[in-house]
Amino acid sequence: MLVATYWRTNLTLRQVAPLFGISKSAADRILDHLAPLLAVSPARRKREDTVYIVDGTLVPTRDRSVAASSKNYRYSTNLQVVIDANSRLVVAIGDPLPGSRNDCRAFTESGADRICRGVRTIADGGYQGTGLLIPHRKRRGQEHLTPVQEAENAVHRRARARVEHALSRLKNWKILRDCRLKGNGVHQAALGIARLHNMALTG
Repeated sequence: MLVATYWRTNLTLRQVAPLFGISKSAADRILDHLAPLLAVSPARRKREDTVYIVDGTLVPTRDRSVAASSKNYRYSTNLQVVIDANSRLVVAIGDPLPGSRNDCRAFTESGADRICRGVRTIADGGYQGTGLLIPHRKRRGQEHLTPVQEAENAVHRRARARVEHALSRLKNWKILRDCRLKGNGVHQAALGIARLHNMALTG
């Protein structure tokens, strides 16, 4: 409960500890011990019909070692989030990278590409050259997409909306709006929140 409260409210440990009748140092030890145990683990067995959806999200982070000034003008880290297209469960979250990295590069460097290997994976147009399923784009000299391409893009957008919904639910946890944790803390928090998100979906 202490860890969930800390992630949900983004209060400082000095503020959270009295709520549970313990010291700040005890709360710190509890967080360090339990946060890694709550991390979601990547699926080991994948069905033949499995489809993933991947997208990146920027998490404002105060630790400059894992953050960089990004397009939202704040120091952020880029987290690549992979979900199952059918169950909408979070499958994995890549290692945090500076927010200045584009999604195409972050997908490879974060390790998310290894999770998606051998699985059909849907992504947006920012993942060109990764081998993922991205929307049709107009080629040089092409004024309009064909009706078939437009229809396929519409289906693609509806499918991708699922990962957008997942990201919005993850960010209901306020620690992912302004993370004060250092080093691997932002990644552990994201993995733990992903597991709690999955538990809420599965009841």
